[in-house]
Amino acid sequence: VKRYWKTVVKVSPIRDIYGDEEMTPANISIDHFVPWSYVAHDELWNLHPTTRSINSSKSNYLPDWESYFSKLCDIEYQAYETVWQYEQIQKEFDKCLKEHVNDLDIKVKLYCKGLSKEVFSGRLEEIVYPVYHAAQNLGFDSWQWQ
Repeated sequence: VKRYWKTVVKVSPIRDIYGDEEMTPANISIDHFVPWSYVAHDELWNLHPTTRSINSSKSNYLPDWESYFSKLCDIEYQAYETVWQYEQIQKEFDKCLKEHVNDLDIKVKLYCKGLSKEVFSGRLEEIVYPVYHAAQNLGFDSWQWQ
């Protein structure tokens, strides 16, 4: 996943969703939007780039939904678009699909070619929000980058 995002940022500038820092191959750390301590998996739809310091600060908190989910959609869709434009990114993406997308329905629903940003974002929300909400109900606290 880290190699995939490093390949993406080489051709398409990506800004961190929390601190708005430009991501580079050197500063990428991979964050679980919904904490790993809740989901206990490394599914691609829950993984995105951030910096090491922000990732460390976020720890096992839930990012504030209203502040960050639309930004998550933006960078995920931006990366999704590059998959179909650059062969090297598609190769890295295909490797991620094999190891980090274990639900065929999600693979077909979210990672098929030709989705508009609105459709992609709506589908991502259908996947992430129930998991996010369940973690919230179990007491995972909300977090915002300061």
